[in-house]
Amino acid sequence: MAEEIRIDKWLWAVRIFKSRSDAAEACRMNRVLVNDSYCKPSRELREGDIVAVRKLPVTYTFRVKGLVSNRQPAKNVPLYAENLTPQSELDKLNPPRETIFISRDRGTGRPTKKERREIDALMDDLYLDESFLPDDE
Repeated sequence: MAEEIRIDKWLWAVRIFKSRSDAAEACRMNRVLVNDSYCKPSRELREGDIVAVRKLPVTYTFRVKGLVSNRQPAKNVPLYAENLTPQSELDKLNPPRETIFISRDRGTGRPTKKERREIDALMDDLYLDESFLPDDE
């Protein structure tokens, strides 16, 4: 086992990026931090280093548990990388639904006439509040 390995190679091997060139590009674009400092793709990585990868909207954090240069099966990734990403970051992946639109299950088709009337009544209540109407001159 090597004592050091390139950061772009490790990111690809533990399946954080789909290709090594994607990992190298992320390093060049300052989306990868090793121990709180930006790095080049050729940066040597050691066991115990903390790697932060910014993939919008989330910044993933990993601790290097082992060095590996060959791409690993998904089940082996925990042997080489410990996920330290806080739950607050992971919550950004599922933003709450707070919109004016009615949520409909996929495949239920168009609203029925009754549902359409209910939606129109709801919209009238929300948008036809007299305080929002322009003043007549």
